[in-house]
Amino acid sequence: MTPDLMAKGTELAEAHAKLEAAQKQGQTESGGRGAGFSRMHKLGEVDTAHGRILYLEDVNVSFDGFKAINNLSLDIAPGELRCIIGPNGAGKTTMMDIITGKTRPDSGTVFFGSTIDLLRYKEADIAQMGIGRKFQKPTVFEQLTVFENLELALKTDKSVKSSMLFKLDSLQSDRLAEILHTIHLNQDATRLAGNLSHGQKQWLEIGMLLMQDPKLLLLDEPVAGMTDEETARTAELFLTLKGKHSLMVVEHDMSFIKAISDGGGIVTVLCDGSVLAQGSLEQVQADERVIEVYLGR
Repeated sequence: MTPDLMAKGTELAEAHAKLEAAQKQGQTESGGRGAGFSRMHKLGEVDTAHGRILYLEDVNVSFDGFKAINNLSLDIAPGELRCIIGPNGAGKTTMMDIITGKTRPDSGTVFFGSTIDLLRYKEADIAQMGIGRKFQKPTVFEQLTVFENLELALKTDKSVKSSMLFKLDSLQSDRLAEILHTIHLNQDATRLAGNLSHGQKQWLEIGMLLMQDPKLLLLDEPVAGMTDEETARTAELFLTLKGKHSLMVVEHDMSFIKAISDGGGIVTVLCDGSVLAQGSLEQVQADERVIEVYLGR
């Protein structure tokens, strides 16, 4: 285990403990209560009684006078696979930065479920609540095996002492085997991650996120650089995750978007920091505004 990994694990463990203590004592900025809602929330629980796991309303962000996000409003249902498309500079990455606590908006509302005001929490806290994010470039521990990467990603006490004494129990072993099968790497468990193909590294990182049992996954251009075969298998993977997890997928590959949105999936088109169009892929592809600014003729 690298010093960086141990430090990160300790940071997340401390953040988890602080958050839990604050919520038990009602000492979060909102007294443990989401502003504008009357229901209390508990650590590890996301209240989706209102039918939405993610809710953004009138969100604005400016950088040096440039309005990256402009009155952005959207919401996602539990178990939904939402595709986000749009031209470069549309605000897709900034939106994900806001959801995960990396960027603070100038104004607006961002809720995880009905009660968790994400704008009140830091990145580590938000990750502990069940929001996982995958960036375009895969980040895995290349000198460790596939199995060891997944093992490190387990939700466990990451303090130095606990890490030294850690041993998988039967439930954890079963979970790890399940994830290996899900990400198509059960035959590669003993391979070094550095020897995997680009697509396989992407799957491994997704598997590491799944080991955290996230309720919402944010995936930024997950098939960039993949072969056609890897892209097809990734589409299959995402469709198996749909319903078990909520997914927000940002991608430019329209054939991939078609593969994962068939069957009534919603596609949201962002442009200039706000929603330009939304509906089925067929609907947004036929929208004259979308054709003009993104798809072309």
